[in-house]
Amino acid sequence: MSRLRALIRDVPDFPEAGVLFRDITPLLGDAWGLRAAVDALAAPFAESGVDLVAGIEARGFLLGPAVATRLGVGFVPMRKEGRLPRETVREEYQLEYGRAVIEVHEDALRAGDGVLVLDDVLATGGTARAACRLVEALGGRIAGLSFLVELQPLGGRKGLEAYRIESAVQFGEEG
Repeated sequence: MSRLRALIRDVPDFPEAGVLFRDITPLLGDAWGLRAAVDALAAPFAESGVDLVAGIEARGFLLGPAVATRLGVGFVPMRKEGRLPRETVREEYQLEYGRAVIEVHEDALRAGDGVLVLDDVLATGGTARAACRLVEALGGRIAGLSFLVELQPLGGRKGLEAYRIESAVQFGEEG
């Protein structure tokens, strides 16, 4: 995974001073990197009873459909507030820089469906916890959580201990 990690660019002071942003766009633009990322996100869950992949807006939309295709299952978009056209369920949560809301169509999954929650980055975990609450509110079962990047010093796994979590690339204290 060091080759994948090398495709992730550091952008200092974005979106605000003192923040080191991990930019995955170079990885997405590299054919090997994109294929390896999709494989790394899907492979741990190939035998985990996944019925649907739920991708979190926005970058979860880039990787989620490819992972769903690799697993042979459908894709469910989890969107920012007000962007889905039919009846939704919603969850408010804390971000690193404020509060946000994500929504999913109320008929996006059936009771008992195994759902793989997918996003590009696990940072503080607020978005992932909100996504899990939405899945469970609709009667789904969390088959696992899959992240391209995990920023370990931010403690995103806290509050997600009940679930299987896999991340392709980890950044720890060393950077």
